[in-house]
Amino acid sequence: MDREQPPSFDQLKELNNQFDQQLQALERNQPRNSSLSWKKMLLKVLLGIVALPLPFFLLVRVSVFMYHNYQTNGWLALSMGCLATIILLLLYGGVFVYKFGMGKKAITYIFRGVLVLVVAYTFYGMLYYSSLNTKTVEIRSYYRSLHPIMRVALTTVTLADSEIIVTDIQRSVEDYRRMELSENEHSLHYVQANGYVHAIDLRTKGRPWWKNWMFEHSFKLLGLSTIRHIGTADHLHVYLPLNK
Repeated sequence: MDREQPPSFDQLKELNNQFDQQLQALERNQPRNSSLSWKKMLLKVLLGIVALPLPFFLLVRVSVFMYHNYQTNGWLALSMGCLATIILLLLYGGVFVYKFGMGKKAITYIFRGVLVLVVAYTFYGMLYYSSLNTKTVEIRSYYRSLHPIMRVALTTVTLADSEIIVTDIQRSVEDYRRMELSENEHSLHYVQANGYVHAIDLRTKGRPWWKNWMFEHSFKLLGLSTIRHIGTADHLHVYLPLNK
């Protein structure tokens, strides 16, 4: 019976040369692969930066869109914003489950967690606003008279800029007289027919211009309207227009 012959010296030398060539090819490709990995990492970071604030943005933006474009009741519009946010977070959860190969039970837990999180955040925004972010205790006492969409929008922007100070919410005719200002019959600082105030004033005096620019455009991005008043009473007027 023939036995397998061991490789000759020339064959071993040829195998060694082939191995060296493969190692050299891997080394030549290494910089390209490293560059590609950095690009992937950068893309993931950018996606993370966008994905983190997107649910907060969607909650308010969809609410304002439904309110303006479909003349929807404020509470119903806010509910639609919550629904859109829940769907988005469930998509996040679906990607997470798929990536880590988790079971079907995980989807149930994620759904419950997302539901609780969105509802809790919305109610938190509607019911509570820190006294550190209001000029006076009296102004803070008017917070719940503000339109629900405005309250959630204000809470959302305050998360990004904790130095926001609300200088005015609800006004009356006597307030205009006390401030020696001409009465504005169409002021959205008055309680409107729907029972809510539709405007707030925010302090801009003494703040860096870029911070004022950023939080002004944050409200615009959320779909609210703004007017910058310059002068001794420098402030940003933010409002939710009335439905026609």
